[in-house]
Amino acid sequence: MKINIKRLNDDYHMEAVNDNGNSLEMDGSPEIGGHNLGMRPMQLLLAAVGGCSAIDVIMILKKQRQTITSFEVEVDGENEKVEEHKIWKDINLHFKIAGKVDEKKALNAVQLSMDKYCSVSMIMNPTANITYTVSVN
Repeated sequence: MKINIKRLNDDYHMEAVNDNGNSLEMDGSPEIGGHNLGMRPMQLLLAAVGGCSAIDVIMILKKQRQTITSFEVEVDGENEKVEEHKIWKDINLHFKIAGKVDEKKALNAVQLSMDKYCSVSMIMNPTANITYTVSVN
């Protein structure tokens, strides 16, 4: 796996491109001279844990022949300063699933993702308390 990061302006606006040609933009906060032209790297970590788990949950529910008509993950995080850097202290994922989906199967799929399959949550677990809720409509 390879990611190439290229600076796009004279400040902190950057583009990351993977080896498939997919890209995303990053920027620093206005407090340090950024212009909010992309997600901040710490925000990408929250997006990564939500996206990783979402893929797992959708895959598990599809294998169980559940029909998903709408799927969202809302990720909230609280960070704290440790020495000169920040870490995610608390992360909560709220899964909002709609369709012909059994609530018990949805909860089980989320539990499997968070406890067994999601590599990103496993990486973040040593420093972050990761919790989740599930709504099925």
